[in-house]
Amino acid sequence: MPQGGGWIVSVSDAEIAEAMRLLYRTTHNVAEGAGAAALAALMQERATMQGKAVAVILSGGNIDTAWFKKVLAGGVLKV
Repeated sequence: MPQGGGWIVSVSDAEIAEAMRLLYRTTHNVAEGAGAAALAALMQERATMQGKAVAVILSGGNIDTAWFKKVLAGGVLKV
């Protein structure tokens, strides 16, 4: 991680969809793609963050029911 604690991580649509599923499965919270992106980045950086105290902000539950159903079924949203 760069000095000062900030960094940018690029995540794929598939990684965001997996984060959305994980959030719903483990916390029963609904997150739209943008709301789950921070968790997707943390999941990608899992090895780097191992043993560190971390937090992500969960925001944005504004997702269409049909899209969310597709994600829960294992799909990936493409806009």
